[in-house]
Amino acid sequence: MEETIRVPKRILSTLLTSIAAGVVPRSGAPYIAIGRTDEIAALLSDLDNVSEGAATMRFIIGKYGSGKSFLLQLIRGTALERGFVCADADLSPERRICGTKGTGIATYRELMRNLSSKTSPDGGALTQIVTRWLSGLQSNLAMTGLSPDTEEFRRALTKEIFSVTRDMEGQVGGFDFATVLNAYYRAYVGDDEETKSACIRWLRGEYTTKTEAKAALGVGSIIDDDSWYDYIKLWAVFFRRIGYKGFVVMIDECVNLYKITNRISRENNYEKILSMFNDTLQGKAEGLALLMGGTPQFLEDTRRGLFSYEALRSRLAEGQFNGVGAGNTTAYKNMLGPVIRLRRLSDDEMFALIARIARLHGQNYSWDVSARVTTDDMTAFLKLCLARAGADAMITPREIIRDFCTVLNILCQNPDADFRTVLGGGVVTLSHAAGAGEREGEDEELSLSQDALSEEKTAENAPMTASAPAPKSDFSKKSVPAENAGTNPEVAYKADDFDFDLADLDL
Repeated sequence: MEETIRVPKRILSTLLTSIAAGVVPRSGAPYIAIGRTDEIAALLSDLDNVSEGAATMRFIIGKYGSGKSFLLQLIRGTALERGFVCADADLSPERRICGTKGTGIATYRELMRNLSSKTSPDGGALTQIVTRWLSGLQSNLAMTGLSPDTEEFRRALTKEIFSVTRDMEGQVGGFDFATVLNAYYRAYVGDDEETKSACIRWLRGEYTTKTEAKAALGVGSIIDDDSWYDYIKLWAVFFRRIGYKGFVVMIDECVNLYKITNRISRENNYEKILSMFNDTLQGKAEGLALLMGGTPQFLEDTRRGLFSYEALRSRLAEGQFNGVGAGNTTAYKNMLGPVIRLRRLSDDEMFALIARIARLHGQNYSWDVSARVTTDDMTAFLKLCLARAGADAMITPREIIRDFCTVLNILCQNPDADFRTVLGGGVVTLSHAAGAGEREGEDEELSLSQDALSEEKTAENAPMTASAPAPKSDFSKKSVPAENAGTNPEVAYKADDFDFDLADLDL
């Protein structure tokens, strides 16, 4: 298998360090993007609509480690390449959708801090976007034959500026927004750095009192906890007017809203989310995509989640014909609704993921992965992970990646170590009860191999008695036919259980 992907060292090192620690990388996500084809297609379709002036709002729902944040960062990178402006923020106890004492405006400030464009993908793009817009206007006027030193040139430039800002004056907060942009233009032409700095401070929501803002810029309002979302809509309009496709806003860790203990405060946040949802679907926003990531608890809990707010529950709950019921426990796929639920990656996708990571690890740390980690080794690793009790429903990419990176790190630093030997250390200790509520004897080592799991299930169905440690099984042991691999817990995985050739992967 020959390597076909060469990743820049800076990006690759950050990527591997991030995923090994269970952190989503802000750059390099496409290099390890496996699966999620339907989800990505649905979100890219939304971007196409937003580029035409529409607005959309989606809720990305999945367990911790299932790939919500990774999917958002993947869409962020794609949106930047397509000419969108993006902003992302993680909610926390100090950052909320709606709140007092600066918790609402803190979210806006974080969004502005992470504002990014194709030419500034790492954030902090606000000043660059506005300055580039003004420079572009000057260049276009100069190409018409007007001299930059003439009064006619300045009048034409002023006319172009006001043609953009005039469209926003009729919207909520639009007059002050346009006033600040015009003040920035005048400071830009006159090389007034102090006024330019004051304008950027106002646009970032850093003024805390109206008196301070009026003294610096002559505007009578500021961006605060109550009004910051109105300015998000204004930014979307402005970005489209100056040549961008639209504005994509990603808000992650929404489970922090579920954790708010005060009912009134929590419902105020849900009321704001309802307002955002209605704006996007009723056409009150232009060129705006809102993506919110959260856990199933955040969405479905009827006491503290979004479903506790009836207006949101009636809009976001799945219909009675979603497929669950009448003996079918799996809902039909539906990527057209406002809620996208992340499914578990298939076994084949998990295998492709660890194969890709192995190649990138070898490239970054300059060691021959293929000589020490074979296809059968990766199959054995995947079998071991999926053999854990409940893994079929609960295993997440974060756990798989973290454990696999640990194995690769050990092999890289210990030339004499063997892959199967390292896997042999993946055991857990359990305490077996001899009677009701009593624990006796020493903890037993329980191998995580497939056969050990089967014996544990058999022991659970038998009367509770003290038993000897389960015998460890060889990875090479084969049982029932391979065509049931992935569904029968008594099947040992083999390399040919997967429906593709590893050599065919675009690695």
